[in-house]
Amino acid sequence: MQACRAGRTEAYGELVERCQDRLYPMLLRLLGSPEDAQDVLQDAFIRGFEKLDQYQGESTFYTWMYRIAVNLAMSRLRRPRLRRLLRLLDAHRGRPALDPPDESPSSTPSYAAERAEREAIVGAALAALDPDHRAVVVLKDYEGRRYEEIGELLGVPIGTVRSRLHRARHQLRLRLQSLIEDERPSRPILPGVEKALS
Repeated sequence: MQACRAGRTEAYGELVERCQDRLYPMLLRLLGSPEDAQDVLQDAFIRGFEKLDQYQGESTFYTWMYRIAVNLAMSRLRRPRLRRLLRLLDAHRGRPALDPPDESPSSTPSYAAERAEREAIVGAALAALDPDHRAVVVLKDYEGRRYEEIGELLGVPIGTVRSRLHRARHQLRLRLQSLIEDERPSRPILPGVEKALS
């Protein structure tokens, strides 16, 4: 950060490299689209660069960028156009995108396709949630954030975070009921989803 403030812009590139791989999965889960996640990630780093003088060093650079990225993602989700698009995409998400083949010796030939199908179903269920509810699920169950952090990031009281999380988990439970029944007891659903459904 000192190098950036001293005018060495290449130092900012190093900060970006350290953060981007950790921020992208969270943005992808929040926004439901790789293109939107990339756009918001890029916008977040541009915004961070423009506001370097406002970074006080009270938190890590990653935490500071995380807040910027979440705020930009939530702003994008609240746009009516994007919500309509997500609803339309929700209807067409039955076709899973194929993951790269699983090279582990314990994998079966159908493992990658089955996992991609489960991820598509869970992704569609997440995308169907109201943006505020999706945000608390992603931040709590996927990112492992504390209620206090989530409240601070979203600018709401802890009680609101808890009630949104409760409602969102209930909605996910209903949407994923068939997946839960199909998956028991042979295979786990997905990391993070077990928390949301329990």
